Amino acid sequence: MKPEYIGKTKVNKIEEYVDRLDPSFVFKKFNNYIIEENQSWLLPDFVEKKTLLLYFSFHSYLIETPRYKILIDTCVGNHKSRPLPNWNMRNSNFLQKFKQFNLDRSMIDFVMCTHLHADHVGWNTLLDNGKWVPTFPNAEYIFSKKDYDFFNNVKEGDQGYLSMIDSVRPIVEHSQAKLVDDSFSIDETIHLEPTPGHTPGHICIKLNSENEHAIFTGDLIHHPIQVCQPDLETNFCFDPKLAVKTRKEFIENNTDQNVIIFPAHFSNHTKGLIKSSKMGSVYKVIKS
Repeated sequence: MKPEYIGKTKVNKIEEYVDRLDPSFVFKKFNNYIIEENQSWLLPDFVEKKTLLLYFSFHSYLIETPRYKILIDTCVGNHKSRPLPNWNMRNSNFLQKFKQFNLDRSMIDFVMCTHLHADHVGWNTLLDNGKWVPTFPNAEYIFSKKDYDFFNNVKEGDQGYLSMIDSVRPIVEHSQAKLVDDSFSIDETIHLEPTPGHTPGHICIKLNSENEHAIFTGDLIHHPIQVCQPDLETNFCFDPKLAVKTRKEFIENNTDQNVIIFPAHFSNHTKGLIKSSKMGSVYKVIKS
C-alpha cells in the first residue's frame, strides 16, 4: 500500500505477513459460488485464482498527524505461544520494517487496539531477558475498557487467555495502558465508533482531517467478500449475529460516502471505498 493522506495526516501500512486461508476455516456455511459471482473484483487482490484461497494480511497502520505518531493494531508478534501454527513462536523482522518510515519504536506516541484478539495485540510486547515488556516504551496504549474487562476474565484455554498474559497485562503492569470508553478522542483527529459483535468492546477508529474522512475497521469486516455478503458469519466472532447487524449498519452508512476504509486484514492495496453496484455494495481498492 502506498502512503495515503487524509487531510494533513499520513497513513502507512506496516505488514507482518500475508496468509492464505481456506474460506471454510474463516466462514460458517461458506459456498464458493460467492467467489464465482464476485470474481471480477475479488481476483486477484483478495482471492488466489488457482486455489480460491482467501488472502489475509496481518498488518499495522502508522498514522502520522502533525502532533503524534499512532500505531493501530500490532499483529501477531514474536516468540509467543499460540495454538495456530502460523502464529506460534514467530520470528519475523516486523520491527525492522519501521526503518523505511524513518521511525524508531521509541517514537510511537499511541498504540490503539481495535480489539484484544491475539493478532491485534502481539507486538504490544517483546521478550526481554525472559520478561514481556512494552515494545513501544514511550507510548500510551489505548484499550477498550469493555474489551479489557471481558478478556481479563477469560479462563485458561479460552480464546484470548494467552494474549492477555503476554501482550495486554504487561502493558497494564508497566502503567502504559489507558482503558477507555467510546468517548475517547485524540485532539480533533481521532475518534472511536463502537462496533460490537466480533468482540464485546470492538471499536472502529475514525480519522478526520481537513474535512477528509477515514475509518480503520479492525475485524468488523474480515474480508472484502463480506462487503457484498455482510450476512457471512465468521468462526471467530464472540456474537456472530450482532457482528452481522453491526457490519450491515456500517456498510449501509458508508456506501458511496467517499470515506476511505482501512481494514485490518485486506491484502495487497488494502485501502479502498465501499461503492454501490448492480451486485450490491462492493469494495473498490485505491491504487494511487
